[in-house]
Amino acid sequence: MSDPKALLWDVDGTIAETERDGHRVAFNLAFEACGLPWRWDEAHYGKLLRITGGRERILHDMRDRSDAPLAVERDRLAATLHAKKNAYYAELIANTKIPLRPGVAELMEECLRRGVRLGIATTTSRSNVDALLRVHFGADWRKRFAVVVCGEDVARKKPDPEVYRRALDALGIGALEAVAIEDSPGGVAAARAADVPVIVTRSAYFPNDTVEGAIAIGPGLHTRRGWVPALPAAESDGTVTLQDVAYWVGRMELVSQFS
Repeated sequence: MSDPKALLWDVDGTIAETERDGHRVAFNLAFEACGLPWRWDEAHYGKLLRITGGRERILHDMRDRSDAPLAVERDRLAATLHAKKNAYYAELIANTKIPLRPGVAELMEECLRRGVRLGIATTTSRSNVDALLRVHFGADWRKRFAVVVCGEDVARKKPDPEVYRRALDALGIGALEAVAIEDSPGGVAAARAADVPVIVTRSAYFPNDTVEGAIAIGPGLHTRRGWVPALPAAESDGTVTLQDVAYWVGRMELVSQFS
């Protein structure tokens, strides 16, 4: 079994559990700064995560608020709130240092040692990606990644496949030469629509959601146990490795909906 040529990483929920204690808190700070009484609790924010993109979530939420501005004014308010939210998010990440999910750094380091390229394929803002990865990998974090595609780089956000197609084009590889790592049904749908094999690491906000077409689904990269399909000798625990990724890719026709 040979290594894939690239691993393409989603960010929020996949690389780090940034949603509940990062983005959600930053949204609430932005509402407060703009004098709005709106607050998103954990349960409500979980529902809003089905909408991809922070600005899009604000606009979606406004539709059910009697105190939201008129429709013609909503785009401007959403843009203002989103900009403030991103600034607050960067401060929160710098101050709280939300950790990477266990096993993420180990798999990334193995990729770098073995010549497997790393890519970011997210539709969150570039400033949010920079805030998180700068904390964990330093100011030159970008050098670790062969490609970084963010929300500003695409016209259509996940579950549209544009983010993955752009990443593949930049790398100059075919879809089946890469593997995506995602946590949400929308992210999985985006990878699948681009024909990229996708591994799902269950996250806090998507612990039991139905996932279609993944080649493997498990609790996280920190353990080789609890994955479907099960890994060989999974009783010998440890973090998920490139050999494990190659194993899932090698038998994906048996466990996925790839044609």
